[in-house]
Amino acid sequence: MALCTTQITSWGVLYYAFPVALASITEDTGWSAPAVTAAFSAGLIVSALAGIPIGHWLDHSGPRRVMTSGSLLAVPATVGIALAPTYAWFLVAWLVAGVAMAAVFYQAAFAALTRWYGDRRVQAITAVTLVAGLASTVFAPLTHALLEHLTWRTTYLALAAVVTVPLHALALTPPWTPAGERPARHRGRRLPAEARTPGFVLLSAALTLTAFGMYAASLTLIPLLTARGLSAGLAATTLGLLGAGQLLGRLGYAPLTARTTPTGRTVAIVAASAGSVALLAALTGPPALLVAAAIATGAIRGAGTLLQATVVADRWGTARYGTLAGWFSAPITAAAALAPWGGTALAELTGSHPAMFWWLTALVGVAVALAAMSGRHR
Repeated sequence: MALCTTQITSWGVLYYAFPVALASITEDTGWSAPAVTAAFSAGLIVSALAGIPIGHWLDHSGPRRVMTSGSLLAVPATVGIALAPTYAWFLVAWLVAGVAMAAVFYQAAFAALTRWYGDRRVQAITAVTLVAGLASTVFAPLTHALLEHLTWRTTYLALAAVVTVPLHALALTPPWTPAGERPARHRGRRLPAEARTPGFVLLSAALTLTAFGMYAASLTLIPLLTARGLSAGLAATTLGLLGAGQLLGRLGYAPLTARTTPTGRTVAIVAASAGSVALLAALTGPPALLVAAAIATGAIRGAGTLLQATVVADRWGTARYGTLAGWFSAPITAAAALAPWGGTALAELTGSHPAMFWWLTALVGVAVALAAMSGRHR
């Protein structure tokens, strides 16, 4: 329950509040929307890089110290965003927030659940991601309500007061090293042997390409749908339904694990990702079919979140999950951070959003081949 609450709050304050506040930030400061978004994306890239040493720290210190420290760091980072007098200070504050994200977002929570729950980790991770999926549902309207009465700076100061330090410090107390097991010590800066194997590299590359394709498709869905004739309101509602569809995918992941091998379900989910993007590229209507395709895309993306959370333990065990997951997830997180800019740039380069979706389909299609190849190098 503690991790459910802290995940909702951490994602809400550090991630989902930003797109709601973006217009207010640009209007007040005069900074361009691309520049403001670039600062946010830079924070996400820092979180990807910081996830590597933080994963090593998780293995040897446990989630209590790591996530409590991340919560403490998130407070001055959020205050720094609110009070930034110049764009340079704003950028630096987001870079600091990126370090906090690495310590309090899914990677740290998944490491804790993987070690604590062992063979039952899929059920535990599913439960946390189902609840954490409500972060946008809670914090998007909350941020909007605050902005109606406060400036964006005061809104971020108010959000900074919603701290998760006590829950992380007081609730994450289960023993970290199980009886009879001592995690091997490795230097945090040294690339683990597992991460140098072809199977690890191919699998990480496959999920990196998939993450870029799926996030770029999701975040450019509205212009694609409006080009297909849907109203702006219906397109926005469809994007919301895509997010809700992720819950369906997460609910279906546990039954999938009981019927497939790690390689089999990886290939299946990546192939389904390519198929969903292709379907959105090909469909021109009717609106109900486009909405259904968007929901299916969300469901596949939801399953992909759990795949990323569990595939490292499935293939390389749980003893050094934090370290291996840090190296494994770094390029995936970076790809997700670059997807908003990359999708928009690709649409301009190809001349239309449907054409851009076909290129994303090809990109994820390459990921299917890489995922299949990774199973041959276990």
